[in-house]
Amino acid sequence: MKAEERWQARFRASRMSLPSYAPLAPNRSIYRSNASGTWEVYAWDRASGAVRQVTDRPAGTAHAAIDPTGRWIYWFADTDGDELGRWLRQPFAGGPDEPVAPDIPAGQTPGIALSSTGPVAISLAADGAFRVCLVREGGRAELLYEHGEAAWVAGMSMDGELIAINHGEYGDVRHPALRVVRPSGEVVDELYDGPGKGVAGLGFAPVPGDSRLLALHERRRRREPLVWDPVSGARREIWLKDDGEMTAEWYHDGRGLLILRGHRARSHLHRYDLAGGGLTPIETPHGVIEEARPRPGGHVEYSWSSASRPPVIRSTSGQVVLNAAGPAAPPSVPVEDLDVEGPGGRIHTLISRPENGTAPFPAVFLLHNGPTSHDRDSFSPEVAAWVDAGFAVVRVNYRGSTGYGSAWRDALHGDVGQIELADVTAVRAAVVDAGIADPDRLVLAGTAWGGYLTLLGLGTQPGQWAAGIAGVPIACHRISYEDEAESMRAYHRALLGGSPDEQPERYATSSPITYVDQVKSPVLIMVGENDTRCPPRQIQKYVAQLEQHGCQHEVYTYDAVRGNLVVAERIAQTALQLDFARKHVGRR
Repeated sequence: MKAEERWQARFRASRMSLPSYAPLAPNRSIYRSNASGTWEVYAWDRASGAVRQVTDRPAGTAHAAIDPTGRWIYWFADTDGDELGRWLRQPFAGGPDEPVAPDIPAGQTPGIALSSTGPVAISLAADGAFRVCLVREGGRAELLYEHGEAAWVAGMSMDGELIAINHGEYGDVRHPALRVVRPSGEVVDELYDGPGKGVAGLGFAPVPGDSRLLALHERRRRREPLVWDPVSGARREIWLKDDGEMTAEWYHDGRGLLILRGHRARSHLHRYDLAGGGLTPIETPHGVIEEARPRPGGHVEYSWSSASRPPVIRSTSGQVVLNAAGPAAPPSVPVEDLDVEGPGGRIHTLISRPENGTAPFPAVFLLHNGPTSHDRDSFSPEVAAWVDAGFAVVRVNYRGSTGYGSAWRDALHGDVGQIELADVTAVRAAVVDAGIADPDRLVLAGTAWGGYLTLLGLGTQPGQWAAGIAGVPIACHRISYEDEAESMRAYHRALLGGSPDEQPERYATSSPITYVDQVKSPVLIMVGENDTRCPPRQIQKYVAQLEQHGCQHEVYTYDAVRGNLVVAERIAQTALQLDFARKHVGRR
């Protein structure tokens, strides 16, 4: 197979998310897959083996849930991928879609929570406010919560008597508080650990009548599980001596927790017994677990991959849970770890080298989305495509990245953007000194926050990069704030300490448009016309100033939010990026 055929085959290979199941009907499951060419929702009856495609939309479907009884499948219907829309539902066995709450206006969805008794809790952001509504059978909606700062529903007890809400009322949505209310709106209790220490709800115990809520706290400067009963007030922190950050899932009987621990870009599973306090490691292959979920009977299902091996849904019973349709994706190269001393501490970096050719290689610094995200040892068709094209791929878990503790994640203060780029600069010097990358053939690239850092790097570090590729970037924080969705405005305020009117200097200093006249390298910019996270108007203004200064640039516009759910669009964008890099960097 030729290199181009190989990298395109990785995108076209069918992938699927980890199936979720109805707690009271565990043979009824749903998952998302790209088997049709777009990411859509599928229903899977485990008893009969029958699989049915639930949704079929040009831009794909990003959010879905199954109710605890297994009767209904809920999915979010946005408009052409713009992330603004309404929740619909469909019977598990098939049938017409119906709106969940016809009277609630369209909005951006932060989430949905379902009960076994019928009521549904929906959170939506629209018109400058964040609302949580309780929807009863028949579609009648009642307002439970409303505030100008970001909030989202975190869970609903099985009996529908308790609703958990994460909120940023105290001024920092990056470190939310957790409130539990009754269907009447009465506040039962709240957890708030103070500035810089978030408490985020994960879900109630999947047992009728159980009021315990699983959450994550940051009291020891990393995310760790907490079991809280808001009715009795009982709290129990789950502590692991091992390094890394954690999330957790309930076992089906509520007697244990499945803990997913991330450390240095890899994943580890543990079972925690709530009765005896015992902690048991669960053996899994070396790599990354995207999701993990216990099943009745005690075994665990999880979605796994590594940089060299494509994703598969595994079970701790030793079986492959469900094979995706069609041929598997071709493998790629394993990733190498590199630790670099930077201005804020040790920077963990992942390196992928071409199998053919000799170092130093042309290299692409592929900056992750975020800022609260991180690169891992998981399978990436994008990374593999660059490697097949002869480029070394350098991925930097700079300050602001998750997975390395709260202090590393929260280091973004004041000089947002400049802090991340200082770490990228340190890694750039290290890979050049090590003979891995050719200093004259370096590409800076990324999408969303990575695209923002790319534009900022081209303007503040002229001459260090041979070319730049920015997908749906933030080019001007002020204009982006004016046009973006409500949840992104709340995040902007938390990240930069206020609105543009309150922090004008920070917004300007951190904006690529401030340094556009210093850009010397050719740049490719990809714009999503319907993007509510990185709106197009601010990018258009940046491009106009590039033109005024005579900087070489190309612009690609597409009709969807980032195109992540449409396979053909991702292939087209990857081909465009590779051609652009070859044209301006080339290979020996």
